[in-house]
Amino acid sequence: MLEIIKEPWPWYVAGPLIGLTVPALLIIGNKSFGISSSLRHICAACVPANVNFFKYNWKKEAWNLFFVLGIFFGGLITSQFLVNPNEITVNPDLKAELAGYGITDYSNLVPVQLMNFEILLTLRGFILMVVGGFLVGFGTRYAGGCTSGHAIMGLSNLQWPSLVATVCFMIGGFLMANFILPIILSL
Repeated sequence: MLEIIKEPWPWYVAGPLIGLTVPALLIIGNKSFGISSSLRHICAACVPANVNFFKYNWKKEAWNLFFVLGIFFGGLITSQFLVNPNEITVNPDLKAELAGYGITDYSNLVPVQLMNFEILLTLRGFILMVVGGFLVGFGTRYAGGCTSGHAIMGLSNLQWPSLVATVCFMIGGFLMANFILPIILSL
């Protein structure tokens, strides 16, 4: 049983399980799924600033904070006890392409040559981590939610803004992976 948990689950198992969170949340209490709203709840609870955006009853959304806390602790438990000791499986064509950029270590989910504190002090690392993080935060706020909120919850509820946001997420991801990322990796 433990070996099944350590391996990636096929799409036809993981997809329906993720999809079932939508009706479960709606049945439990008409709750909306999304991760980025948790940051707003945390700021509203912890920052005593007089900012209108944070003036709302964040306590009625406390369940979302517990949900995100569960994701955090689930990640910690997984990283300590359920790690697959084998190298991450990567398509051979992608491995060959990434080797041209000096990326050869697949012992972690994210290659060490891309994400570590030493790389942060390089132009490539700064763009990937700091600029990329800023753009993700900006895009999430501009789109009115994150990929999980729009693509999972919003599309399930047939919300037009979520369809537009999800299409834009996909186009942005395609452009980034195929055109912009190779330029950044060659720095």
